[in-house]
Amino acid sequence: MPFTFANPLWLIALLLLIPLLFLSRRPGSTSSVTYSTLSILIGLGEKPKRFPGSISFALMLLSLACAVIALARPQWKQEFSDRKASGVDIVLAIDISYSMEIIDFRLNRRSVQRIDAAKATAEQFIRQRPNDRIGIIAFSGRPYVTSPITLEHDWLIGQLRELQPGLVKEQGTAVGSAIAAASTRLQERPSKSKVVVLVTDGSNNSGQLAPLEAAKHAATLGVKIYTIAIGTEEGRLYNGRQAYPQQEFDTKTLEEIAKITKAEYYRVRDTDKLRETFKSIDQLEKTDIKQHSMVTTTELFPLWTAAALLLALSSLTIQSLTPPPAP
Repeated sequence: MPFTFANPLWLIALLLLIPLLFLSRRPGSTSSVTYSTLSILIGLGEKPKRFPGSISFALMLLSLACAVIALARPQWKQEFSDRKASGVDIVLAIDISYSMEIIDFRLNRRSVQRIDAAKATAEQFIRQRPNDRIGIIAFSGRPYVTSPITLEHDWLIGQLRELQPGLVKEQGTAVGSAIAAASTRLQERPSKSKVVVLVTDGSNNSGQLAPLEAAKHAATLGVKIYTIAIGTEEGRLYNGRQAYPQQEFDTKTLEEIAKITKAEYYRVRDTDKLRETFKSIDQLEKTDIKQHSMVTTTELFPLWTAAALLLALSSLTIQSLTPPPAP
């Protein structure tokens, strides 16, 4: 809370002012002489005025209240946080070839395409790492930079949701080119950890660079490549785009890519396993965040002290300007 009290226990003293309100309305002890008639006292003096006395008492009561609040030391606090990136830069390389349209995954109790399961899980992964710089490269027959490496994760997720097979005109699966494109994005970055998460459902059949050659180049740059083979063996397209029913998973190559770059290979056949895979990568690539916070405190008690003095002087001034009637 921006407004607070350093010594809040003093506020209890405000409760002691409440009895004064009732005591001010009670008559004091009477001193009088009994007369049979008051006619002889008519001209002895003026009728006392009560209004100035009431104002004076109210001002003195407010003065005491302000003094109590000043003793409680009201403060206005403002906190400033210096958010810094974790030092872990990640590129999600996601296959958007037409085979990613195969419906062999389930998400929220309904059957979905592989690409939809991959995007939903990748989005959750991004949200769990708010202090990492993350970028996205989509690929089919060639790589396509969907998002540069950034901390603006809301914008990043928006770009992720737009990914669909057919976004890149060149058909095929250029795994080697995707690795090279992702590694290039990480090459010049001063981060302490550089990571590529490669999600694909096929083997390299396009592009001019072999996946293992690309992996070796990435290793020299200090880039780790986690490879994820997504999809079931039974899944296939029924729209005429897939000439053969069998899948093209190149397990050996994906395993070797992960091994060369000192990372891990994962075989995923359902959404739960995909979530576990991203969770495992999240745990392997821990981030050490150092967030600097600065709190500025503005003391407000001088204002309340000044108010208490001003009200007290006003009360005394009214009393001095309104003396009791002369005897």
